[in-house]
Amino acid sequence: MADRIRLMIATKQFQVGETLPSTRQLGQQLESSFHTVRKAYHILADEGLIRGERGKGFIVERQNTNLDKADRLEVGAEKMRKLLEELIGYGLDESELDELFQEQLSFMDWPDRIESCASIGETDELGKMIAEAIKKEVGVRSRVLNANQYNETVKYDALFVPIQLVNKFREFAEKGRLLPIVYSINPDTLLSIVDRAAIETIGLVTAEDQTIPKIIDELKVSIKFGGSFVAGATYGKSLPLFVREADLILYTAQSAYLVEQKIPERRRIKLEYHISQKSADTIRAELWDQ
Repeated sequence: MADRIRLMIATKQFQVGETLPSTRQLGQQLESSFHTVRKAYHILADEGLIRGERGKGFIVERQNTNLDKADRLEVGAEKMRKLLEELIGYGLDESELDELFQEQLSFMDWPDRIESCASIGETDELGKMIAEAIKKEVGVRSRVLNANQYNETVKYDALFVPIQLVNKFREFAEKGRLLPIVYSINPDTLLSIVDRAAIETIGLVTAEDQTIPKIIDELKVSIKFGGSFVAGATYGKSLPLFVREADLILYTAQSAYLVEQKIPERRRIKLEYHISQKSADTIRAELWDQ
């Protein structure tokens, strides 16, 4: 129960300064006894996440626990170890565990107070990269749609749309929040590429063929590279043959499992997107600061 309430606070279903529901109210909402909720409240109060005030009840003190990174990782590692032991006992192998983790992370249910959002990409893979950048930089999770799935937008309250696709989704603004997104390849990623000396060939590995020309165009605009690009998508559990010869491999998150298994770290760089400060501020203003 404490874990559940902690999640509700961390994801802003309950805001800092907000009085939490009574133990009976929350118990009914979460289908538990008020005794269990009361114990959970006291656990969270001991952590400094909430505070009790006579005559008011419990009030949210901070959005996240005050554990430092080392303590957070220690708690997480212990919980993950127990879960992995159980899943391995059911026969799941490493690739199945990774697939399951990514799927559940992507489709995790978030509190109702956070509006249902979708990130649009010119391909599914690009949409996932944009959604990941928004989650990392703003803390808002979103489902992913490609540019051809306009009919699916009726399911969402807000759309994060790349600036070049805004006109295609303009009508959505009549019924929901249309939030234009300006994004680029993460500057740290670009610096890592240009810092590599004596590179003659850069290989790009993606999960979708349609993603390749989009990213190649972005790279050509972002860096001055006198060598050659080679590119290909993963097929099943196979990497393109050029990865053996290319001096440096760039890869997307969706192809990471294979690349990181088979390519030494010194020869690879993961491609990630970064959204502009203006885009991040707009999302916060529209979805958080209500």
